[in-house]
Amino acid sequence: MLMGQYDYAIDAKGRLNFPARFREEMGENFVVTRWIDDCLIALPQDRWQKLVDQLSSYNMADAQNLARRLLPSAMEAVPDKQGRILLTPRLRRHAHLEKDVTIVGMGSYAEIWDTALWEKREEEQDEGGLAEAVRIMNIHG
Repeated sequence: MLMGQYDYAIDAKGRLNFPARFREEMGENFVVTRWIDDCLIALPQDRWQKLVDQLSSYNMADAQNLARRLLPSAMEAVPDKQGRILLTPRLRRHAHLEKDVTIVGMGSYAEIWDTALWEKREEEQDEGGLAEAVRIMNIHG
């Protein structure tokens, strides 16, 4: 399970260190593409295939629009010996990634954020909303 938060910096060549614990879960290569809220998503190959299959099984305009956003910008990430992945300029622009990056585990996938955007998002989180979500999900028992 992908969980936790890791802070890194992108180098001048657009390479980003990807957490070792996440690489173990992701496998030898995985997919990175655009995601909502100005971040990127990293998915293991099998989870990516399930998403693509699911999108192609719907004939709805929303599914087609989502496919048009995700598929053309998707890239296969293959970590080098130092555990770095190379992010395309298009993906870096989409997520406003210039230097400081935060990688967040989301269970079965990871999100890649510009650190300043991630911190702003965290500050904006409504604690009352979090408490309500916990209540609705009945996490307490």
